[in-house]
Amino acid sequence: MGIVLLLMFVNWGLEALKWKKLISSVERITVWRAIESVFCGLTWAVFTPNRLGEYGGRVFFLSPKRRIVGVVAMAVGNIGQMVLTNVFGAIALCFFIYRFADLDYRLFYALMMLSIMFCAFFIMFYFNIKWLNGILLSMKFTRKYKKFYSILGRYKKIELLKILLFCFARYAVFSSQYFILFYWLIPQIHHLDILMMVSILFFVQSTLPSLDLFDIGVRSVTASYFFSSITDQDVAVIACTASIWLTNIIIPAILGSYFVIKLNFFGNTPRN
Repeated sequence: MGIVLLLMFVNWGLEALKWKKLISSVERITVWRAIESVFCGLTWAVFTPNRLGEYGGRVFFLSPKRRIVGVVAMAVGNIGQMVLTNVFGAIALCFFIYRFADLDYRLFYALMMLSIMFCAFFIMFYFNIKWLNGILLSMKFTRKYKKFYSILGRYKKIELLKILLFCFARYAVFSSQYFILFYWLIPQIHHLDILMMVSILFFVQSTLPSLDLFDIGVRSVTASYFFSSITDQDVAVIACTASIWLTNIIIPAILGSYFVIKLNFFGNTPRN
């Protein structure tokens, strides 16, 4: 549990560095300020559906005139995280269906092709995020807001790759947290089965509407359903899932409440 808790700080530290990189072309912020904004956003996120409050909590650490642009920049980082979640999740789901579902081989091959196209679409969309800027500019009613989303056209492919590497590092860290707990509590599960199930969990959870404060129920039911294919240790599965929820969501939100208290909502800097 100590290692898992340490990895929580690594996870959100990487997110702070990613946030600093995302916003660098808009406003220069220090690493500590990026950390403050990330933890503040986590506190807001637990009380809002699908973590929408995270956007508001984070961008309030930017100067007022750059906050809306900051929301767009943060969305780019979230898209990068979503790309990895969907790609690894789709691959893991194909392996799961191959092993545990009795499908006709033609149907399975069709599913494989669909998964490949699904992954290719997300990867292509992410590395050409400037297309979205062009689409918005082509519509008359959105053109007047171009100063807010024009940042989409500034991201070069090499910059998007660096951001994606931060996303991958985070994915590896919170996958490791799950792996450590499942291997500790249910050591008889094969290593690759744990990784497969964890990728499926991330994939499914990302598609479900949720509220972080009460998300433990959704996470537990999802984990129990998929892990029932490889183990009957239902209580241990729920314990692992609940521990990760507490470590990665609730504890950071409590820590972030300090930064929320010192935040100056209408000024340029937090209160001292």
